Amino acid sequence: MPELPEVEVVRRGLADHVSGRTIETLALSGHRVARRHEPGPRDLEDRLAGRTITGAHRRGKYLWLSPADGPEAVPDEGLIVHLGMSGQMLVTDGDDPVVKHTHARVRFVDEGSELRFVDQRTFGGLALAELVDGVPSSVAHIALDPFDPDYDREAVVRDVKRRRSGIKRVLLNQTVVSGIGNIYADEALWRAGVHGERPANELTKPAIGRLLDHARDVMAQALARGGTSFDALYVNVNGASGYFDRSLSAYGQEGRPCPRCGATMRREQFMNRSSTSCPRCQVRPRFARA
Repeated sequence: MPELPEVEVVRRGLADHVSGRTIETLALSGHRVARRHEPGPRDLEDRLAGRTITGAHRRGKYLWLSPADGPEAVPDEGLIVHLGMSGQMLVTDGDDPVVKHTHARVRFVDEGSELRFVDQRTFGGLALAELVDGVPSSVAHIALDPFDPDYDREAVVRDVKRRRSGIKRVLLNQTVVSGIGNIYADEALWRAGVHGERPANELTKPAIGRLLDHARDVMAQALARGGTSFDALYVNVNGASGYFDRSLSAYGQEGRPCPRCGATMRREQFMNRSSTSCPRCQVRPRFARA
């Protein structure tokens, strides 16, 4: 699933290519693309026709466009874009062939490029939600991410310190701090020299702060390289892949030497996914299952 850097790359592309443009038609294929929009796909098509996209926004991994009744109007709804595992928002020429798994096409009144939503695994989709203080109601419970101007690092440190779960589980909790997924959690933990099963409340507040800073730094570096792409499913709005995977030190590096100490990187089961860490730099807590 795309994490903060990948979603931010898409958001920037949408802001550049569709902000300020008025929708002529939205054409949806099938019902799954609008399954999170309770009134159904026809309602979504009707409600977006004639509205102007006034901006593209993000909180953590969550992305939305802000349609309004005119370029100067204040939007009261957000069009949430759920990318899921394989969703792509692509800006294409209207005459380009429609590729397989295209579930939505947005045509604009200026007759320029159009916006297409392509999703091979159909886990993603589109939905309208009421805006509450500028944030869709279904996203309001998500914590601020480290790049938000209102992000309170010390408050997050205090919250993390109160939790007894393993620190990686806490990093992935989007109600504590948003945007961090499996890739950047592994990278931040490796940089901090902390095993993901270490209980959060056993870390000192300075150590938690450093870990959060590592998470922000590694996501900023990934963002500068267009995000992390392991296959053709994550691309920006122009269809280009990111290449931060070439700079990863932990995630996906099982069996390779640790870039810091040379020990062989290990892969362990974690929830329904996996964690990769260094057995020497990131000592597993005694109680943790091997």
